[in-house]
Amino acid sequence: MMLGQGGFKFLNWAQTYGSNPELYFQPTCVEEVKEILDLARQRSKRVKVVGGGHSPSDIACTDDFMIRMDKMNKVIKIDKDKKQVTVEAGILLTDVNEVLNKNGLALSNLGAVSEVTAGGVIGTGTHNTGINHGIMSTQVLSLTMMTSSGEMLECSESINADIFQAARLHLGSLGVILTVTLQCRSAFHLKEVQFSSTVQEVLDNLDTHINSCEYFRFGWFPHTESVTVFCQDPTDKPPSSVANWFRDRLMVYYLLEFLLWISTFISSLVPAINRFYFWLLFAGRNERIAVSYKMFNFDCLFKQYVQDWAIPIEKTQDALMQLKSWLERNPQVVAHFPVEVRFVRGDDILLSPCYQRNSCYMNVIMYRPYGKDVDHRDYWSEYEKIMKGVGGRPHWAKAHTCTRKDFEKMYPGFSKFNTIREKLDPTGMFLNSYLEKVFY
Repeated sequence: MMLGQGGFKFLNWAQTYGSNPELYFQPTCVEEVKEILDLARQRSKRVKVVGGGHSPSDIACTDDFMIRMDKMNKVIKIDKDKKQVTVEAGILLTDVNEVLNKNGLALSNLGAVSEVTAGGVIGTGTHNTGINHGIMSTQVLSLTMMTSSGEMLECSESINADIFQAARLHLGSLGVILTVTLQCRSAFHLKEVQFSSTVQEVLDNLDTHINSCEYFRFGWFPHTESVTVFCQDPTDKPPSSVANWFRDRLMVYYLLEFLLWISTFISSLVPAINRFYFWLLFAGRNERIAVSYKMFNFDCLFKQYVQDWAIPIEKTQDALMQLKSWLERNPQVVAHFPVEVRFVRGDDILLSPCYQRNSCYMNVIMYRPYGKDVDHRDYWSEYEKIMKGVGGRPHWAKAHTCTRKDFEKMYPGFSKFNTIREKLDPTGMFLNSYLEKVFY
């Protein structure tokens, strides 16, 4: 009999959301997952599966049963000819990356963090950048999951195709994801060219920039005209030495956190801190080469509040200039750096923020130096207003104020997804307070 642990306290990585599940489980096999779901049905309990806990929202929180899949973390199969890998859903992408690299393979795209699980990363629509690349869920070829009734389902483009269209971005609302098969490519190195520019120059030449390299993104430093541009392309050249690069930036990050902590008492310092940080690390031009997954991943610095919306790509300039103008008109509101702007190919996944359109993701943050809460409510409120006004859709992992009425307007496939969800989980076993706001 699978035993649950009482008294467990869950906190997300940013320590902004947490919960106290009645019982906490770490199953080691499919049979134990079924036991947990059987027990939940008997006791009329809800179940929430948590991955790496990086989502900066309450999407993983529950007061009932929590399942962490970290003991179901094996690589099941690698097909070098087809360049595919099948893994258990609880494996961290850090481990997937290393195994693939040893076998001459790599994922074609990754988010900023790989301390996330294979099942969780597709559950919220994790993305990176590159107009010829979709969100990470588009790399999924098939998956298996267990529904609330204990039924095992295999899903792909040819088997349970409608469910597959929903399950590739599942919100943890359809069942327990057990295995995932991902399309890979041959292992590769990336050369990154980083250079400084201005917000107006980048926006005026946006199409040229987007198509200038395989992975293009830029960061605007609020309260300035400064932008740092990142262009990444595959290369046959060997990785460059990063020891000094990493050490120098680490020292700056320590200084930065201290300065931002000081700014919580004197908020008017934030614009100067933004300018100083840009001048210190991002002014001018720099190049480096690294293994692909090491280039995609980067240090998220320290705890933070995050918002990230996908908007129609043609609305990029309008949205960013609205945000910039509002900050200029409201100097009492300070914004930490950077506003990160990325570009992603459209897809056909029902709840993908990129559903049926190429998209621009505009990510805003407010740091929490030494874990201190920082007032971000006015900034967040105006940002959401702007994003909604240009037809945006929020990143599912991030905190937002949207409800079912919003999602019904934002997503042409919302009704279809909800029909599939209600069929697979008629009693709402996999709901929590976050998902109730989404579906009710």
